[in-house]
Amino acid sequence: MRTVIAIFACLSTLAIAAQGQQPNAPAPGPGAGRGRGAAPAAAALTGRGQAPYDITGYWVALITDDWRYRMLTPPKGNADYVPVTAEARKLMDAWDPAKDDAAGEACRGYGAAGVMRLPGRLHITWESDSILRLDTEAGTQTRRFTFGAAPAPASTTVAEPTWQGSSTARWQFPATRGRGPVTTGQLVVTTTRMRPGYLRKNGIPYSSHAVLTEYFVRLVDDDTQAYLAVTTMVDDPQYLVQPYVKTYQYKKQPDSSGWNPTPCSAK
Repeated sequence: MRTVIAIFACLSTLAIAAQGQQPNAPAPGPGAGRGRGAAPAAAALTGRGQAPYDITGYWVALITDDWRYRMLTPPKGNADYVPVTAEARKLMDAWDPAKDDAAGEACRGYGAAGVMRLPGRLHITWESDSILRLDTEAGTQTRRFTFGAAPAPASTTVAEPTWQGSSTARWQFPATRGRGPVTTGQLVVTTTRMRPGYLRKNGIPYSSHAVLTEYFVRLVDDDTQAYLAVTTMVDDPQYLVQPYVKTYQYKKQPDSSGWNPTPCSAK
C-alpha cells in the first residue's frame, strides 16, 4: 500500500505537466495498419472505443490524507492549504449551513469541484459510446463526461449552470513506438458552467467562472488490485489566487456491496 500511495503522490505533478501536451493520436482499432480487412476508423473514435482500459465499476475512496478535512466538516473560516482570495474569506466568514438548507442550497458542497473529495463510493458506467457516467454516493450526484463535439442546443436559450456543470472528456495517451494496442493513458475531463458551490463544505467558495480539470489514471498492483487516482485542478480567478490542485484515490470494488447513496447535507 505504501508503494501505491507513493505512486499516487507523483500523479499531481504528472497531470499538471500533461496540460501542455497535445493529445496523442487515438489508440489504433483492431486491424489497424493491416490493409485489407482493417476495422473502420469510426469504431475507434468514440470514447468507449478509444478507452485503453476498463474504468467502469464501483470504487471506494481511500482517505489517505487530509482526513480531518474530508471525513469531518472543517470549522467555519478554516481554509488550510486552499489559496483563497480576500473576497472568498468574506463569504467563508458569513457561511451559515442553516441558511443554505432554508434556501434549498444544501448541495453546495456536492458540486463538481467539491464532490470528488468527499468520502464514499463512485459508480462509473458507459451511458453510451460517447458518454461516461459517474454517480456518487455523496449527495446522490450524477456526472456525465461527453467525448467529441457537444450536441447542439435544442433552442437558442442558454441552459442554466448546474451543480455538475458541463463536462467534455478525451483520452490522452503516452507517446509510444510500435503497433501494439495502447493499454495506458489517462482520462482528461474539463468542466465549466458550474453553479457556484463549495470546495469544502464549510463554505470555501468557487464561482460560476471556475474551470475544473481532472485527470483519471488507473493503476494495478502486483496482486491485480485496481486503483483509480483522480487529480483535480480548480482554476477560479474570483475566489482563488492560484489553481487549487489535489489528488484523490479510489480502490476498485468487486461488486455493488456497500453502495448506499445519501442525500446532500449542508453541515
